[in-house]
Parts: sequence; structure tokens; C-alpha cells
Amino acid sequence: MKLISWNVNGLRACVGKGFETIFKTLDADFFCLQETKMQAGQLDLQFPGYASYWNYAEKKGYSGTAIYTKHRPLSVSYGIGVEAHDHEGRVITLEMDTFYLVTVYTPNAQEELRRLDYRLQWETDFQAYLHDLNQKKPVIVCGDMNVAHQEIDLKNPKTNRRNAGFTDEEREKMTQLLDKGFVDSFRFLHPDEATYSWWSYRFKARERNTGWRIDYFLVSNLLKDRILDAKIHTDIFGSDHCPVELDLR
Repeated sequence: MKLISWNVNGLRACVGKGFETIFKTLDADFFCLQETKMQAGQLDLQFPGYASYWNYAEKKGYSGTAIYTKHRPLSVSYGIGVEAHDHEGRVITLEMDTFYLVTVYTPNAQEELRRLDYRLQWETDFQAYLHDLNQKKPVIVCGDMNVAHQEIDLKNPKTNRRNAGFTDEEREKMTQLLDKGFVDSFRFLHPDEATYSWWSYRFKARERNTGWRIDYFLVSNLLKDRILDAKIHTDIFGSDHCPVELDLR
């Protein structure tokens, strides 16, 4: 079973950069998108053999998530059931026969950390949501989680220490999530590999590979032994992020 996650940073723009060809080439069972930046009716993008589910932000041109799937879910839910968080289209959950699939676009703490307090509350509430699901059946959670967990996960850890995505508080929240029964699939298979999934559009960052790994597939511990591969497709363009992949037995 192949799963792909990609922050497309505007799906309509990404379509103009080859998204449809990339989608068909990757041929995933589940293809999860973040930061679609769309409203309902703005783009009719369907693929034969796939159903699609969309969660739009109330604010136009902002946030948003989607999942394309070859497999019919038992149920679909949007958001995490917390009023303060569920206006930005950040979460979709598919309930499958033997697992839950959650795609997430985690809020950014933003410049000068002006949204850090909100981000930390989000983390607390989102982790509670995942923990509740995990009591019922195993969970696969993927998406742009907006944190480089360890120093190996970004090019310049020392100079980014108090920047959004690499604060001690955000990194500790990721540690807490993993300690609650989840595995970072890429780091599980590649403990010493420095590969990035996001690069700033500024300063020729991608050309110089000055990046961050902030896109993840986390799986419940119960699924750890079913991980076959975890990839970061650094050769695929179309966004400031690249797709990440999880292959499960």
C-alpha cells in the first residue's frame, strides 16, 4: 500500500506545474494534500479510480486539505471537533477497515512567533484527538507538521533555534506525540539521513539544498513492523515542498 503526502502550496498553481502528471506517475493508494488554498467549486480535479474529500478554510486562498483515495472509507470526518481550530480546513480523517488515515496542515507559529501560543494549544488538542483515535484502531497521520524535530532535520539548526518550526516548544510537542505511541517512519528507517522536504523560495534555498524536513508520515507503534519504505521525493518540483511517501505491508 502506497501513501503520498504533499503540501502543494496552492493546488491551482501546482496543476500549472505538472501536478496531474506527477499524481498519475506516483500512483498512490492514498494521495493527501495540504495547503490547497481553495474554496469549493474553484477546481474540478478528479482522477479515474479515485474518490476525493476536501476540507476548505473559511478564509479564501488559505490553508485547506484534501485526500484522494482508491479505497472507500467507512467514514470521513473534517477537523478535530474543537471549535477554535476547525475553521481553517486543516484536518481530514478517513476511517478504513483496519486503520485511520489523518492528513494535517499544522498551523505555523509565524514570524516573531506571534502565533506560537495558538500553535501549542493546537498541538495539545490535536494530540488528544489522535490519542482518542489510536485507542480504537491504529492511526497513520501525515502532512506538513511545520516542525523540524531534530537538528538533523534542517540545514542550519544553530541559526534557526528560535525561529518558527524549530522552537524548543514545538520540538518538545513532537517528542510528546511520538512518546504517546507513534513512529516517525522516515527517521525509523533512515536514522542518520539528512534529507529535506521544504525549501524557502528565497536565497536559492532549494538549489543550495538549504532545507527543512517538516513533512511526515507518523504511524502507530502497532504498524511499525509493516513499514516497508519511507521516501522523500526531492526530485519532484511544483511546490516549495516535495512529496513524501510511505509504503506499508
